[in-house]
Amino acid sequence: MSYETILYEKQGHVARIIANRPEVRNAQSRLMLEEIDNAFREADADDDVRVIVVGGKGQHFSAGHDLGSKDEMADRETRGYPKNIEERVSRSRRLYLETTLRWRNISKPTIAMVQGYCIMGGLMLACACDIIIAAEDARFSDRSVRQGSPHVQIDNLPWEVGIRKAKEILWTGDFFDAHEALRLGLVNRVVTVDKLETETMELANRIALQEPFVVRMSKASLNATQDMMGYTNAVSASFRFHNLTDQRRNIEGFRVPRKEGESVADWVARRDKEFGDHKG
Repeated sequence: MSYETILYEKQGHVARIIANRPEVRNAQSRLMLEEIDNAFREADADDDVRVIVVGGKGQHFSAGHDLGSKDEMADRETRGYPKNIEERVSRSRRLYLETTLRWRNISKPTIAMVQGYCIMGGLMLACACDIIIAAEDARFSDRSVRQGSPHVQIDNLPWEVGIRKAKEILWTGDFFDAHEALRLGLVNRVVTVDKLETETMELANRIALQEPFVVRMSKASLNATQDMMGYTNAVSASFRFHNLTDQRRNIEGFRVPRKEGESVADWVARRDKEFGDHKG
């Protein structure tokens, strides 16, 4: 398949899915999410692929969902955007909840290769992967509460860092760095920026040496263990809380409204000014 917003390539037994919108910090447009989903399906169906690496081109892994780039707004104009609550909830379920759970359950091992910003939707994508390798410049955050939501569509932070730390991260919106992410167990390794790709690919190729069927069964078993603890039921239930506040915001607007003609970056900076600039 040909893609517009991502790069898809194979290196030996490793498939690489690379977000390719560096001009907007790899913000996830609807088209990008659809293409990432298609690329995961393509890699999963390819018997020659044993490991999947997910990354972002440029300085950042992903700054989250696309809140209004020119490409995203043009796509909404061309393909439409739901007007009523039922259609908006259905769109959100398909585009975010169902895709992210599907990526988490891909039969093959997945590795996120994270540098720079990994925010909200970017964190959802990284956490859908089995292993996360972070560069020393990686910065993580979930600013959903600042934006008027309890969390992103997949409430996975409690499973990644524990309930108490998840509350702090969500209720402050603060960034935390790669070494703190390692201490919390969110990431597996921290490496220098210049070695991120090399070390990630070395790990992917080592895993690819294992017998594929056995690795798939190991992943299925580990995911099943997590599901017995309630993972899928919990994040599916939490999706309802996200949508409740999402629809409230659609009716009442953002706490700090975006001004006409204001860039997303300027709006976010103005919204976040009162919270300080803690970057971990």
